[in-house]
Amino acid sequence: MSEPISKRALAEIWRAAGHSEAALEAIDLTGTEPVLPSSFPVGSAAQATIGAAALAAGELWRLRTGRRQRVSVDIRSAAIEFRSERYLRVDGRPPVEHHDAIAGLYRCGDGRWVRLHTNLPHHRDGVLALLGCRHDPTAVQRAVDAWHAEALESAAAEAGLVVTACRTFAEWDELPQGRAIASLPPFAVDQIGEAPARALPAADRPLAGIKVLDLTRIIAGPVCGRTLAAHGADVLLITASHLPSLEPLVIDTGRGKLSAYIDLRQASGREALAALLRDADVFVQGYRPGAIAAFGFGPQDVARIRPDIIYVSLCAYGHEGPWAGRRGFDSLVQTASGFNAAEAEAFGESEPRPLPAQVLDHATGQLMAFAAMSALARRHARGGSWHVRASLAQTGYWFRRLGRLDGLMCRDPGFDEVGDRLEDTPSGFGRLTAVRHAAVMTETPPHWTRPTVPLGTHAPAWP
Repeated sequence: MSEPISKRALAEIWRAAGHSEAALEAIDLTGTEPVLPSSFPVGSAAQATIGAAALAAGELWRLRTGRRQRVSVDIRSAAIEFRSERYLRVDGRPPVEHHDAIAGLYRCGDGRWVRLHTNLPHHRDGVLALLGCRHDPTAVQRAVDAWHAEALESAAAEAGLVVTACRTFAEWDELPQGRAIASLPPFAVDQIGEAPARALPAADRPLAGIKVLDLTRIIAGPVCGRTLAAHGADVLLITASHLPSLEPLVIDTGRGKLSAYIDLRQASGREALAALLRDADVFVQGYRPGAIAAFGFGPQDVARIRPDIIYVSLCAYGHEGPWAGRRGFDSLVQTASGFNAAEAEAFGESEPRPLPAQVLDHATGQLMAFAAMSALARRHARGGSWHVRASLAQTGYWFRRLGRLDGLMCRDPGFDEVGDRLEDTPSGFGRLTAVRHAAVMTETPPHWTRPTVPLGTHAPAWP
């Protein structure tokens, strides 16, 4: 019998971070594919990345206590966690989603497809200005008829917007950006400064006492913070009142976190963030490339303010290549890099078909958490400041290399079919029904001790 995809994938992730092979004996990966309707092993990607993060937490527990605990991840549970935002309920009802009227797929004048992401107001207004039309799908389609897909993609990128042309894998591989991504690992953990080793004191959870500044939005970055919180970290989500957000995602990914407003446009805001940073262990940021650095909080800046920091950077298309500065979201990267075309071909459909989960977002978030915990283990052993880099496109290339499977006839589980994976908790929004963490750990079960709250609920201070 061939080795399961998830076992092979987990071993690759584990070795890439420089961990001991012996720890791999402590994890059990249960269940089999397919678990979601797809020609790609979505469940295996979920199981491997959630498992890697949990196993890294287990290693931190071993460093604290000298004891190794067993970890297990079921593939169905992992796949459901990768769709956590779909199963969220507040007071028994789905939260009101904001899906902009003109967001989605359009066929251009050259016959090729583009995907517009307009769910944030500034992206919507920018696309309408670029196309010179009103906020109406029919008007957008008439405007798009005058464009070639790649020309519209390029014009949108130059305007700081998020529009991508649909490509096949072969077409993506021929692009300079596709070649750049193919040369990168799924993530990187690099030392960026010197600092004394800092041992982890005895504690009752793997990340107890670890302070995390979470400057991220939407899904991937917030999933990283949510995962660190599940293992006991104090996670402080930082945003500003003028920045747009999508409330259902705030509710789902805010579990376990404190939430405060800081406006980095103001000197007082920058001073407040620097003050928090002096006591932080991990700094996670997922804004467009260069945005946070422009306020004085790039990796080297932060390492000077806080020697021995773990700085985690998230972007859409990687830190190398001509697209390194482009904005992007999971759906856009899926479209640009070949997944939607490949999935449509497998299902015999003419229109690009999305994956059955925001796989790139969720897997990247788990890999970020895994790499951050791996860096904490390095800091414990030999000190230093560390820079973790991850991107949706790098995760996509890793996911693509896991191969294909025949999951076309697999049932798509609805809310009523996942009740065994849900938990009810109070929150700052009402009674929350949400997906439990998929990893099971024998000594430190992952869980969230703080309820999700509206943005800006707390003062910008550590507990």
